[in-house]
Amino acid sequence: MTERPVPPKYKSRKASAEERPRIGAPRQISDLMPDIGRAAFRKFGFVQSSIVTRWAEIVGPHYAGISAPESIRFPVGQKAGGTLQLTVMSGHAPMVQHVLPDIIERVNRFFGYAAVAKVAMRQGEISPATAERRPPPRNLKPIPVELGDSLRDIGDPELRAVLESLAQGLANSNGLPKIN
Repeated sequence: MTERPVPPKYKSRKASAEERPRIGAPRQISDLMPDIGRAAFRKFGFVQSSIVTRWAEIVGPHYAGISAPESIRFPVGQKAGGTLQLTVMSGHAPMVQHVLPDIIERVNRFFGYAAVAKVAMRQGEISPATAERRPPPRNLKPIPVELGDSLRDIGDPELRAVLESLAQGLANSNGLPKIN
């Protein structure tokens, strides 16, 4: 009997994987995290995970301390006019109920369109989010005197602080930065 030759498309996959070039460049983990978190947040009703991580910026620190977003449910086939499910600390629900129009407006402003039409509240425990405090680095060199004198003439305090920080970073670096 004669044996038929194996067509090229049935060659081992391992050999073809070694031969083909890599298409994409390596990516940082931080670039992949929103994609990983997005699947988990969508499972629990969040289309955009940043509403959870930036809740304090959206509603302010006072309301963020007593409430937390739980999920957003949209009508079938739509991405607007949804219901925001909020967990509110026990005893604060009447106060939050009075500012619901404000909260709806702020959330919609955050999304950029009328994503939320109403809010449903439930009482529960809210764990306050504490900001991570890091001590300043120990080995900071002082700002060079020639830079310090020129920075004192700048009138805008915020600009002066940024430029002082830049000068501090340059003083602490070892030579020119390497660009890969």
